Amino acid sequence: MQSEDSMNRAPLFLLYLNVLIIASCGLVYELLAGTLASYLLGDSVTQFSLVIGIYLSALGAGAWVSRFVDQRLARCFIEVELAVALIGGASAPVLFLAFSSVGAFRVVLYGIVFAIGTLVGLELPLLMRLLKDHLDFEDLVSRVLTFDYLGALFASLLFPMFCVPRLGLVRTSLLCGLLNAVVGLWGTYLLRPLLSSRGLSGLRGRACLVIGLLIVGIIKADSLTTLAEEHVLGEPIVHAESTPYQRIVLTRNTRGFQLFLNGHLQFNSVDEHRYHEALVHPALSSVKSPRRVLVLGGGDGLAVREILRYPSVESVTLVDLDPGMTSLADRFPPLAELSRSSLKDRRVTIINEDAFLWVGRDVGPSSSKASTAGPFENLPHEKFDTAIIDFPDPGTFSVGKLYSTRFYRMLRERLTAEAVISVQCTSPLVAPQSYWCIVKTLESSGFHVRPYHAAVPTFGEWGFVLASSSSPLPVKLSLSSELIGPSRFLTDNILNSLFDLPPDLARVEAEVNQLNNQVLVHYYDQEWGAMK
Repeated sequence: MQSEDSMNRAPLFLLYLNVLIIASCGLVYELLAGTLASYLLGDSVTQFSLVIGIYLSALGAGAWVSRFVDQRLARCFIEVELAVALIGGASAPVLFLAFSSVGAFRVVLYGIVFAIGTLVGLELPLLMRLLKDHLDFEDLVSRVLTFDYLGALFASLLFPMFCVPRLGLVRTSLLCGLLNAVVGLWGTYLLRPLLSSRGLSGLRGRACLVIGLLIVGIIKADSLTTLAEEHVLGEPIVHAESTPYQRIVLTRNTRGFQLFLNGHLQFNSVDEHRYHEALVHPALSSVKSPRRVLVLGGGDGLAVREILRYPSVESVTLVDLDPGMTSLADRFPPLAELSRSSLKDRRVTIINEDAFLWVGRDVGPSSSKASTAGPFENLPHEKFDTAIIDFPDPGTFSVGKLYSTRFYRMLRERLTAEAVISVQCTSPLVAPQSYWCIVKTLESSGFHVRPYHAAVPTFGEWGFVLASSSSPLPVKLSLSSELIGPSRFLTDNILNSLFDLPPDLARVEAEVNQLNNQVLVHYYDQEWGAMK
């Protein structure tokens, strides 16, 4: 071991940079785990709470374990850093591969989070003990913690703004692992005065091996992601991309193609016509000559395709958060063909914004981030005579707010007195409390409601709600005689039969979904979770 004086000559600020990298990568691993958990298990608040809790407790466990390390501190620090690099770097690919089994996924998820947390919790005490002879205690604690917290801030900004949309989850995981491994290799030179020559070459060799493995992983990241997603989704992937808001994947089989968002199936091209005809035509058939139609969600353009079959429609305003979704047809021609390029129609205006914020805004969307595909301009306090609500299922609180009394009451202010809306409401057979919670929430928001259902082979029995803002809905409906082109699913008889609910879809007790409790998300998690 070389003298303390030689260590004093080492650039201590580089060790603080190590702290910054360690903290940043540690938080990124935590965010990755929480994101992947919410993809598969839903209820993002619960998943992130569990991941954060386990990670923080593991930090404490690691700090406690550090007291038993009293020799070869520098070598131990480097070995721990390489272990973090390997486990953290491989975390996203391993978790993707574990997606196929919820039980196995939970074990792997929480095991990885605890292991990474323990190792990171071990690192900082070791580093502080390495520096304690070279700084006053007050300076040591303040500087190390300052860089630790700055690293956490850096990671929290970088993860959603750059890592997920630009790198994807797998490449982000591997890149952070690479940074940890480089810190480990760098440490063999930076801490050289505190390292014995014996075994030093082997230590550097292991660091280089880990770096090499992670570089190969980064190069093959797309292949790893595709392999993992195909393993989970069960079909070959023909298009995949990550946006700032979600993971978009399209698969294809011999019969057609399928769209998945964050691992959840949104439609199958084979039978999507059943879903979208059932969603759109009951509402538009209830309005005499619908002119101005609002679509919330539905960024694939398939609901808009059905709306544009009505010659009376003058404008369609589509509000969807993700521009990556509303422009997907530009990058995947089969979707353009399936949607008949509906989002390119001159009558359609696309607004890429959170629907909750947009609906609640007093002024029109001219002040929002909007891309206009036609000459119609939405004016302040614009009123719509029809609204089609095609949000994803309420599996997270960010989506659950779009099924709340607050949202529906704001929506009423956007509608004419005679307006009719339809809402997709998940399966009343699999998730009856979730379905009837949505019905009751609409009723408590002042809507007249008629529940209905349709059989969609890919999804099974699916539920919808038809609602009017001020007057009762007609008991008997007929498809408009002006409807362009034949429907593949609906006839007048079938349309009216959708409103006949069999005994196994009968109403059940459920609470109203309010913004402050979002009981709907809990219902949904319990009912669909029992199916996994």
